[in-house]
Amino acid sequence: MPDLERIALVSDVHGNLTAYRAVLADIAARGIRTVINLGDVAGKGPRGSAAIALTRERCAVTVRGNWDDFLPDAPPERDPDVAWWRAELTESDRDWLRQLPLVHHLELSGRRIRLVHASAQGVYTRVHRTHTDEQFDAMFATTELTGPGPAPTMVGYGDVHDAYVETVEGRTLFNVGSAGNPLDEPVPSYAVLEGVPGGTTADPFALTLVRVPYDVEAEIAVARRAGMPTLDAWTIELRTGVYRGHHAERGLRP
Repeated sequence: MPDLERIALVSDVHGNLTAYRAVLADIAARGIRTVINLGDVAGKGPRGSAAIALTRERCAVTVRGNWDDFLPDAPPERDPDVAWWRAELTESDRDWLRQLPLVHHLELSGRRIRLVHASAQGVYTRVHRTHTDEQFDAMFATTELTGPGPAPTMVGYGDVHDAYVETVEGRTLFNVGSAGNPLDEPVPSYAVLEGVPGGTTADPFALTLVRVPYDVEAEIAVARRAGMPTLDAWTIELRTGVYRGHHAERGLRP
């Protein structure tokens, strides 16, 4: 049997270093050496610079997310909260974010796999778990972002912090969830791909979603000590996995 390659896909760390360390430790414990990050390394959480340093050390590839795209050059006077997260980064961090690619391609066991942060249309075009047929098809389209080449048979992404797998007529769309700010349940997730590089569909292949518990309260305490903005919303999201736009209507408080 040909040798299988295993690749871990993480996304949306958002400066939650406690969760990120737990996820990377789980990946290492499984003997997986290659890690690909699908973006949004910093912002929202308190330790974006440290998360970038760990990503540069551990991830073979990092794809640019929407926070990675706007944060380095965000005008400080426009949004004080964003200014706090930008100031937490070093100039080297900002330069690294600016240079991240928008897409990465893999081939495993005859599957052509496209990896993006949010969609094939751009880092600001969001595709939720509940989507239209047209949105599903657009994830597999050839666009300026994806570049030329054969259409993918699988597309993996992050952005919406909601891990799932959907297969329609031989095409698989999957979200790896969030390694630092999960919004489907309050437990970080990542994905594992297993397949034969350069192989065919006759070779073994697997896509697995993994959940990794961590010390939520320790991470909240870090954000509190740092004086991070939007602390209440961040605290509720980490404890409940409920997006901040729904906190008021659900009566959620830290």
